[in-house]
Amino acid sequence: MNIQTARSRTPAESALIDNFIGRIGELPGSSDVAVARDTALETLKIHGLPSRRIESWHYTDFRTLLKNVSVFDAAAGSDALPALLAGSSILPTSNGVALDAKAPAGVSLTPVRDALSDGSLLPQLNIRGVDDTIGQINTAYVSDGWVISIADGTELEAPLEIQNIQKSGQGHTRFPVHIGANVKATIIERQSGGEGDSFSTSINHVTVSDGAEIVWVILREFGQSTQLAQFNGTLGKGSKLTLYIINAGGKLVRQEVHVDVEGEDSDFEMRALNLLADDSHTDITMTVGHLVENTQSTEIVRNVVKDRARGVFQGMIRVAQLAQKTDARMACNTLLLSDDGEFDAKPELEIFADDVACGHGATVTEIQDEHLFYLMSRGIPESEARGLLIKAFIAEIIEELENEPLVEVLEEMLSDWLAAHA
Repeated sequence: MNIQTARSRTPAESALIDNFIGRIGELPGSSDVAVARDTALETLKIHGLPSRRIESWHYTDFRTLLKNVSVFDAAAGSDALPALLAGSSILPTSNGVALDAKAPAGVSLTPVRDALSDGSLLPQLNIRGVDDTIGQINTAYVSDGWVISIADGTELEAPLEIQNIQKSGQGHTRFPVHIGANVKATIIERQSGGEGDSFSTSINHVTVSDGAEIVWVILREFGQSTQLAQFNGTLGKGSKLTLYIINAGGKLVRQEVHVDVEGEDSDFEMRALNLLADDSHTDITMTVGHLVENTQSTEIVRNVVKDRARGVFQGMIRVAQLAQKTDARMACNTLLLSDDGEFDAKPELEIFADDVACGHGATVTEIQDEHLFYLMSRGIPESEARGLLIKAFIAEIIEELENEPLVEVLEEMLSDWLAAHA
């Protein structure tokens, strides 16, 4: 006799389902959006949260790591944060609700709640597969965000600053962004929270049209929060997207990046910096698809790990058979400051073309005694010497930015983290 028993739900899985039942009447959307929500939740019910048995979640056993889910708290909202850079246009959301915003010339804004209500966001409420837990949860619960469109030829003198604030409780947002042809812009995405527990998801769908040049910076500063985020992007002909990811907080974080390089002569660059301390767990999982000839991508990830923190980088570069002349390179470098810390790196290449230049690599090291001795022999105290060596390891990622005021802000953030942890 073959007896099969249903897998019991974890407290976190039960909480996600119960929260949906309790909030379904408050979530915006047309009847078709309601069907998409139900389908996403049903997929989550059937498959549950992913464990290490799911290859794409192998190093982040989410079913075990997610102990509880914060309940929605209507009183958890807050005002927008001061702009990171003077003159920036702020597009804030707090506690899953879009706040008042004013768009600069050439930029149009629509609250996601309106796009859900009229059904225009429906085509983006698609799930990447049964292992797309972020897509399932966000599609079921998304309440607001900003639909952003930048007109062809626009050159923004100051950054757009997207703020996603979750001080406590639970919130779920989306940011569909259409960037027109020949646009030049810097977009700063601030994922910010307080020191209390919170649970949030955030999904971006970014279309970069022909000839556009975009710098997109994701800054993550959370306390004891759980956040799941997904960046989905497509690049048109002759376009360039430079994505910076700086993780400087959060109890349990997974940032997915899925980019398709669809236009010839396009370029995708990613620089990621993970500053990991205490007992946090941070995962960056990336896929880059080269789909046409003459494209390039470069991804560099730097990690600093101390205490009992754990980090993960999974990177997959896929080169289609048509994508001859592809130049794609990926590197992951980790500095371990503790015997109890851990970092798992899994860079991969999947190549179906025969005229390409592709490579990947990963290194793990600790502070070298001879380097420390060199600085200390010149009168620098040990703690300061360690800080200088750590800063040297990660500073070049930030210094690649051409925006000097932004570099200064990020270096100050780096110095604050080093003062608190290193």
